[in-house]
Amino acid sequence: MPTILTSGPVRVRVPATSANLGPGFDSLGLALGLHDDVAAEVTAGGVRVAVTGEGAGELPGDDRHLVVTAMRAAFDVLGAQPAGLALECVNRIPQARGLGSSSAAIVAGVLLARALVADGAERLDDAAALRLASELEGHPDNVAPCLLGGFTVAWTEPAGARAVTLPVAGAVRPTVFVPGERGLTSVARAALPATVPHGDAALTAGRAALLVHALTADPALLLPATVDRLHQDYRAEGMPATAALVATLREAGVAAVVSGAGPTVLALSQVPAGFQAGTDWRRWELPIDVSGARVARGRLGHAERDPVAAGRKS
Repeated sequence: MPTILTSGPVRVRVPATSANLGPGFDSLGLALGLHDDVAAEVTAGGVRVAVTGEGAGELPGDDRHLVVTAMRAAFDVLGAQPAGLALECVNRIPQARGLGSSSAAIVAGVLLARALVADGAERLDDAAALRLASELEGHPDNVAPCLLGGFTVAWTEPAGARAVTLPVAGAVRPTVFVPGERGLTSVARAALPATVPHGDAALTAGRAALLVHALTADPALLLPATVDRLHQDYRAEGMPATAALVATLREAGVAAVVSGAGPTVLALSQVPAGFQAGTDWRRWELPIDVSGARVARGRLGHAERDPVAAGRKS
């Protein structure tokens, strides 16, 4: 059956994500109420990408843009490649801070391409979309919550990535501390050793299991449940300010961890009133996004074009 491309624009809203959550390295993730909005339309030729908000003036405006790369990969799977594309991106997720900006771009691209094919949802269902997004990203811990929303546990089988979503206890109130400096996942991963002591691996596995219970049923256990010995200590030298803030928060009884590969810090329990992280940090209290990526027909409206995150407290 030939692939039929649809006419007119489609749009998608994708949430920020925080992965690892301490001991859940490359497996646990949480979708947060901070979003990028992207609209795309098939054109007669060429690729045009307009970016406002985070990354404006820095991100490429052509085929090199990550959303376009993901769209092209999805179109290959769907059996179609449009002659041209026009994209409008309103970015609110900080770039290279450990809040899943690249995963958001990849998920947005996969879902936009699917929506631009008449029977795209049948050809590429959510399970297949997750597998493709994970292949493009390299691991599933950020793309899973971005696509599905909420708290996710993701893993990879020979056939590709899979994930489940779990309900989060109402007392969990995420706060992120976002620094001005950027970080690169590739640099953070390069700091990790090839092996770790068996005792550290065993401790971290136990705390990851406890973290699932703490997030879903007993937030009072979040502080011990977020102890990690697989990655955060090894990355501390490259992110001293992040490591110091995590330590200060934990000493105050806050379940704080490095968000993703950093340098953002995520607090999963209440931060004491009056706590000051310092002038180099933006502090945002963010709800958990339980819906995940959402696709609709039409162009971005006035609300979607607002580069400021509605409802974000700082």
